[in-house]
Amino acid sequence: MVMVELKGLHTVKAKGKVYYYAWRGGPAIKGEPGTPAFQDSYNEAIASRAAPDSNKFSASIIRYRASADYKKLAESTRRNWGPWLDRIADHFGALSVRQFDRPEKIRPRIRAWRAKYADTPRAADYGMQVLSRVLSFEVDRGAIASNPCEGIKQLYSGSRSEIIWTDADIARLKAVCSKEVAFAVDLAAHTGLRVGDLIRLSWSHVGEDAITITTGKSKHRREAVIPLYDALRNVLARIPRRSPVILTSSKGRPWVKDGLGSSFVKAKKDAWPEGENLNFHDLRGTACTKFYTAGLTEREIAEIMAWEEETVSRIIRRYVSRGAAIKERIRRLNQTMST
Repeated sequence: MVMVELKGLHTVKAKGKVYYYAWRGGPAIKGEPGTPAFQDSYNEAIASRAAPDSNKFSASIIRYRASADYKKLAESTRRNWGPWLDRIADHFGALSVRQFDRPEKIRPRIRAWRAKYADTPRAADYGMQVLSRVLSFEVDRGAIASNPCEGIKQLYSGSRSEIIWTDADIARLKAVCSKEVAFAVDLAAHTGLRVGDLIRLSWSHVGEDAITITTGKSKHRREAVIPLYDALRNVLARIPRRSPVILTSSKGRPWVKDGLGSSFVKAKKDAWPEGENLNFHDLRGTACTKFYTAGLTEREIAEIMAWEEETVSRIIRRYVSRGAAIKERIRRLNQTMST
């Protein structure tokens, strides 16, 4: 009979007989070596060793990762959440799930964990969002009565409208990303175009005084007309003409949406290993803020970004940072009052 070579298999000879164990000190393996029964017994023992205690929080994270709720998340969200789930498992995994059912005791520990990332408040809040989702999953399956993250205030007080890329943020990303991703980020921050429109933007869309392109969001019924101001001309001048399409990958081919998205996410992870709640779409708000603080009216911004005029005020409030809006109002008041 052929002996099965299995990793870690421990043998003991006693009274002329050989006994097999899954590992030193592990359970005995049933059956004769080389038989399916022997292999099945070994596999079962290894699986029981690898499986975490179902009462530990590490098992909660494994359950959540295997759940339909997690699988329904967008691929980009799962990529962002994965490292946070690992950090949560490292910090809380050894705790009993029941400890999360005692809010008065677990909340100080949750706050202490979040404090490790307090230097980047948005990242800290992002980690809390992931932890809260896992705990809500445990509530839904009846493991705990309530989510102890509820009632813990966010460190970052701004709304999504306040989340725009600063010049420092863009510089930090560009320090680690490829030049092709940097071109896409610069073009997004200077035009306000959505990623779907950016990757199909061609040199033929660039006129003498403006970029003119129909937008995919409007099913090509509306046009974005972006004036070729000096900073935008400089961005375009830095991009090599490898294709009729302006933005290309390192292979010189037009980007596909998922390709640019995955390259951007990787670069962001390299720039902010601790996590960061900025996304590519926030560059649209960055462009809008720049247009608004440059003194353009809401109607002009609507024409540039191909927004509906009747909703432009609402969208401006959503995308333009409050601080930038206040400074612009001060500028207008000063200009009016001085005349």
